[in-house]
Amino acid sequence: MMLVRVLALAALFTCSVRRVRGGGGGGEVTSNILLIVTDDQDQNLGGMTPMKKTKSLIGDAGVTFVNSFTVTPLCCPSRCSILTGRYPHNHMVRNNSVAGNCSSAAWQSTGESEAFPVYLSKRGYQTFFAGKYLNQYGKKEVGGVSHVPPGWDQWHVLVGNSRYYNYTLSRNGVEEKHGDSYADDYLTDLIANRSLQFLENRSPQRPFFLMLAPPAPHSPWTAAPQYSKSFSDVKAPRDGSFDKAAKDKHWLLRQAVNPMTNGTLAFLDDAYRKRWQTLLSVDDMVEKLVRKLDDLQELNHTYVFFTSDNGYHTGQFSLPIDKRQLYEFDIRTPLLVRGPGVKPNITLKAPVLNIDLAPTILDIAGVDAADVDGQSFLPLMAPSLRNGSARPFFLVEHMGEGLSSGDPACPEMGPGLSQCFPDCVCEDSFNNTYACVRTLDGRDDMQYCEFADNESFVEVYNLTSDPHQLENIVKKVDPTILQTMNQRLIKLQSCQGAGCRTIST
Repeated sequence: MMLVRVLALAALFTCSVRRVRGGGGGGEVTSNILLIVTDDQDQNLGGMTPMKKTKSLIGDAGVTFVNSFTVTPLCCPSRCSILTGRYPHNHMVRNNSVAGNCSSAAWQSTGESEAFPVYLSKRGYQTFFAGKYLNQYGKKEVGGVSHVPPGWDQWHVLVGNSRYYNYTLSRNGVEEKHGDSYADDYLTDLIANRSLQFLENRSPQRPFFLMLAPPAPHSPWTAAPQYSKSFSDVKAPRDGSFDKAAKDKHWLLRQAVNPMTNGTLAFLDDAYRKRWQTLLSVDDMVEKLVRKLDDLQELNHTYVFFTSDNGYHTGQFSLPIDKRQLYEFDIRTPLLVRGPGVKPNITLKAPVLNIDLAPTILDIAGVDAADVDGQSFLPLMAPSLRNGSARPFFLVEHMGEGLSSGDPACPEMGPGLSQCFPDCVCEDSFNNTYACVRTLDGRDDMQYCEFADNESFVEVYNLTSDPHQLENIVKKVDPTILQTMNQRLIKLQSCQGAGCRTIST
């Protein structure tokens, strides 16, 4: 059962994140905020390599978080965690299906009304969303394109999952069809152009919040024409856990074909290149927005966040392409931030989560977010504002999703999600349901995971000595350590609000 959440307005804090606007009565107002969330962009496998402008204009001008994680490695529940600041067991969106509450009536009646844009709107922000919202958004069974969640002044949102051409948008609740013209329809560029128009036409007397969610680098990996030949000599990285057998891991990884066939290797190399190609348009979008903010003399008054909903894998443990798994390549995400009070070219090792984005953004806006599961990392990146502390451990959880009956890629395991190109490999199934406690406190770098299946399977990794998670050491670890990790996991799986931030053992 979801708790009723109340977010109360707090007193305005410290002038270093505020400024005075002239005209129209003037007065102090809070900072502007721009949040860019890509789709399936990994951190561990070179996902930021194509983003040279983004790294220069955001990372070099601010802070790069090298230990940024999603609390669930799947699009819809992760995006709901970003919007609410809550773990999936609290916002109750468990996978990408309507049955899993993705854009369901239950989500619309509870999660959307408690998402952070609602409170930004009440705070006086002009709000704008463009791009992918949730995987099931806009479909007839969940209300169609006329449904616009509360808190948004401008709404330019994709119906369904990521696409680059031939899609439908909800434009402020009205259906808008798009074709395959690059100049008019390429979705990443459309998002950029409409956000620039919003900035040009906004009221200069009020702060603004933009959330931009381009489709890249999600499949079908359609690059802009000028980038379709880029990275022709690039292949998916062959180091770490690439094409390694998963002998001591959960059944889903043990069933993968190892070694991968030449056909699968060629496919994932092509996918890897195309993913990078699509990201070049996102890089251009970042440059356009930063230049526009500078031209409007708003750049120094704006926090710019760049992140992704989850990571990705291309051949790790012989799983060709997907996310959904508990390993570093799927749960680590890029996170770069620039803004008032943030010194340039800083790297921070403190772990931050996607559930921390909502309280951080509300913190910037002067709104108390004490009742969310995450915590503001504004003090970490702008320590002149106030002292902050990093969490020593956190939860990662995933509820497996079955999409078809009798999937041949998941024999005797029930329905599952498979990828076939040309070899069918099971990437998810109902009993690929797990919860992990990840400890990263400057001394210990460990992961402890329990599966909700008949095996009661457990995986444990020491990432200090084994950063690629090649060996499950559950049978080698001191039992007292296992007990401690198990108790932490039990507490985290049932935590709510402030209780998620105060677990100390």
